Amino acid sequence: MNVVFYGAAAVAVLATLMVVVRPHAVHSLLYLVVSLLAISLVFFVLGAPYIAALEVIVYAGAIMVLFVFVIMMLNLGPESARQERRWLQPRQWLGPAVLGLVLLAELVYAVRAETARLPGNEVTQAQDLSRALFGADRYLLVIELASMLLMAGLVGAYYLGRRHTAGEEEARG
Repeated sequence: MNVVFYGAAAVAVLATLMVVVRPHAVHSLLYLVVSLLAISLVFFVLGAPYIAALEVIVYAGAIMVLFVFVIMMLNLGPESARQERRWLQPRQWLGPAVLGLVLLAELVYAVRAETARLPGNEVTQAQDLSRALFGADRYLLVIELASMLLMAGLVGAYYLGRRHTAGEEEARG
């Protein structure tokens, strides 16, 4: 399992590096999804299948929905659509596809192996995680602060993204 762990970690580092150095946001997003999937595989190998599933559902899924939402909200017109078609040429999918295939091969190997986690690690169940986060008083304040931060971000995004009417523009001066 060490091979799968180090392989997934290498894919995560490489994909994250490509997120930073790619000049176009669409290309960076493709590598970001691969990076999140690689981190999910690392969690799976470490014995946390619940967290690995959350990583895929929440982060990889939410990032894609958020990106589509931003594209729809901006509505930059036909020139933007032509530019996006140029950015999404099939050759641009080669890097993320190769890294994704490496992750798929590692996942198949990890699932078919005798033990799907590193030796000495216990599998973390969802009940254990929820009891640790919500049952103990030591994390309650942190979770409440994180929820307020997310709510403030949501309200700020709504305020910045809404369209202003003519009456509102005159009122602001």
